[in-house]
Amino acid sequence: MKKFLSSAKNKIESLSLKNALQCLSVTFGVCALVLTCAVVFANHRSSFVKGQGGFESPTLPVSEEMFEGLAEGQTGLGEPSQLQFDDSMTVSYFSYRVRSGDMIGKIAEAFDVTSDTIISVNNIRNSRLLQIGDYLKIPTMPGILYTVKKDGETVDTIAEKYKIDAIKCSAINHIALDSAINAGSTLFVPDAELDWVTRQEINGDLFRKPIRAKWYRSSRFGWRESPFTGARSYHSGVDMACPMGTLIYAALPGKVTSTGYNATYGNYVIIAHHSGYKTLYGHMSAILCHSGQYVTQDSRIGKVGSTGLSTGPHLHFTVFKNGKQVNPENLWN
Repeated sequence: MKKFLSSAKNKIESLSLKNALQCLSVTFGVCALVLTCAVVFANHRSSFVKGQGGFESPTLPVSEEMFEGLAEGQTGLGEPSQLQFDDSMTVSYFSYRVRSGDMIGKIAEAFDVTSDTIISVNNIRNSRLLQIGDYLKIPTMPGILYTVKKDGETVDTIAEKYKIDAIKCSAINHIALDSAINAGSTLFVPDAELDWVTRQEINGDLFRKPIRAKWYRSSRFGWRESPFTGARSYHSGVDMACPMGTLIYAALPGKVTSTGYNATYGNYVIIAHHSGYKTLYGHMSAILCHSGQYVTQDSRIGKVGSTGLSTGPHLHFTVFKNGKQVNPENLWN
């Protein structure tokens, strides 16, 4: 019995020593973990206060997959706008998710940039199509993206075009003032604004509707079922149905380049405008202008009819941009 007790005592002392060593090891591990977390948190907080990070390339496309897992609290007005950005010669990007009631101007104001900045950086072609849930890239300073049109352009020439600080533009893009830049390269041009034509295109304010009286859309731009054959066909403009003889106006100031008659459009007028635009007006009952004439948006150029390939009185209205057909309804107010 004495031997048993002595043996048990030795085992207990051995276990106690082992447990003590294990406890000491765990204690040191916990301390090391706490210290590591403190250092990481301090570094993270320092990075957060500076407000830098996110997308470093102004040409990197944004997709929703890049933002999977973002907490709801990290999106929407209020949170990102509170970050503090420094004024160094660096542009970086962070994400914003569009919420109900948002407008481009409202978002731009919240982040201290311009509407042009958000439109350009996100390649927005129609501001009316901004959707709830869309992700936008927001840069840390106002400006626009510029794609070099031809070889040999320099930061100096681009800065002169946009009337901005060339040295600042050079520093942000890490390109010497007089270095030749290859066509297709993209630069962030700080403090630059879009030209008025581009802004009006995007906001849908460039054209006026050529019919000022009551009308209805009898055929949209794009694919449709042909009213003549029933087959699927591509419609190159918008059909604006209204009474015979309704006055037709020029949608944009320009020069009448052609008037005449053909089997498809009947009596037609074509007008050339600025910025590579042309408009075609078809099926007129009467033409009220002549080739070579300069017209304004108040000029009456014809009357609605049903000449050519037509099922009834309407105006067929087509818009070309640099020779390519575009949807007129994206361009008028």
